Amino acid sequence: MNGGCRGESVIRPYKMKKMTNQLRVLFLCVHNSARSQIAEGLLRALAGDRVQVFSAGSAPSSVNPLALRVLAERGIDASHHRSKSVNEFANDKFDYVITLCAEEVCPVFLGATHKLHWALPDPSAVQGDEATRLAAFRQTADELEKRLREFIATKL
Repeated sequence: MNGGCRGESVIRPYKMKKMTNQLRVLFLCVHNSARSQIAEGLLRALAGDRVQVFSAGSAPSSVNPLALRVLAERGIDASHHRSKSVNEFANDKFDYVITLCAEEVCPVFLGATHKLHWALPDPSAVQGDEATRLAAFRQTADELEKRLREFIATKL
């Protein structure tokens, strides 16, 4: 028939949301240049497709080259990472928002089911030669990896 018969239902196309069991995690700090970038790269590498992971900051700047370097040392290519504003995610919902600020005022994000705060010093604030600064970034990455492995073991 021509589709105009009485009683026929008309099927209209619509966009269906993708159903997923992936946990959505957002890491926040002020500049989205070091801690949150390292956390994003580590969690994505450790949890794979079990998570959708993002990072942002209240005053984004640029990704710190030492953050990229410590991730590369762990076999993680984060060269595609960019510093993002928390405003980019204003309309998104997350299962977990994890703030990483220690001495600064962390960004506030309301679209989260669970909020965690892991106060970590900013390795970008460490002064000294490159070896000293790199050691601070490695220490931050070590601490984040420890916490993320715990997070994965208990939340995924």
